[in-house]
Amino acid sequence: MPEELLHKRFASYVAKKGEEYMSSRQLAHFRTILETLKAELMNDIERTVHTMQDEATVFADPNDRASQETDIAIELRNRDRERKLIKKIEETIAHIESGDYGYCNGCGVEIGIKRLEARPTATLCIDCKTLEEVRERQVAK
Repeated sequence: MPEELLHKRFASYVAKKGEEYMSSRQLAHFRTILETLKAELMNDIERTVHTMQDEATVFADPNDRASQETDIAIELRNRDRERKLIKKIEETIAHIESGDYGYCNGCGVEIGIKRLEARPTATLCIDCKTLEEVRERQVAK
């Protein structure tokens, strides 16, 4: 997943002593991360479309055709996940613009710089996310 690559490309944010949470520097840092991630996802989607158009071969052998269809289905599923992530990134950028970024949608506390660097699209603090996951497991049983 592209978010896994963030740690390799972007240096961790080091807050200055006494710096206010979600200062303009911090918001700019996260906006850069989100916009870079979005651009890479868009390039991947575009590359996939071109690749699929170039490889649109009709195989006479049913096994080859089935293999190709499976590959295409997997690729389309991946691109659909990326499309959803792009939408989430756009929503997160809107939160930055509205001044809501970095605060938990559940309880309103600070999500934290380290958590946001691990998952820039996070909308819940670690406590609320843990509770949500516990509830999901209970419902699934």
